[in-house]
Amino acid sequence: MIDNYNILKKISEEEIQQQVKKIARDITNEYQNREPVLIGVLNGVFVWLASYGSKNVSSGEITLTKDIELSIKGKPVIIIEDIIDTGLTLSYLVRHIKEGEPESVKVCALINKLERREKEIEIDYWGFEIKKGFVVGYGLDYNEKFRYLPYILSLEIKD
Repeated sequence: MIDNYNILKKISEEEIQQQVKKIARDITNEYQNREPVLIGVLNGVFVWLASYGSKNVSSGEITLTKDIELSIKGKPVIIIEDIIDTGLTLSYLVRHIKEGEPESVKVCALINKLERREKEIEIDYWGFEIKKGFVVGYGLDYNEKFRYLPYILSLEIKD
């Protein structure tokens, strides 16, 4: 199934585990005596935002389908994102969360993807930088394909 795509980069299971542990240590050290509110931006987590649909590029339109269900006023907040691509979704979410008057808002992402960045976003914790390609695996999919892979691939997609 992957043979039909040009693989630009591969990140192994071991590399992913090492980076996730490093990010966890960094966050734990920074918030030793505080309990930040973690807001996940994934299907089925705390906040659900959509901008891709079945395409390989963002539509540019952000839809908030599930909002935060607790007060974040005066609390430190960390937004947990799988991948930051154009920056449009995250920029929207950071503005939305700041309306709840948190103490602070930080961003954590597994993948910092640079190729199509449209909005500058400050990323406080991140695992991997990928310059180009469509990223799949480790929960990320292309049109519902490749989500099951235990590693991450950056693919050249030819539609």
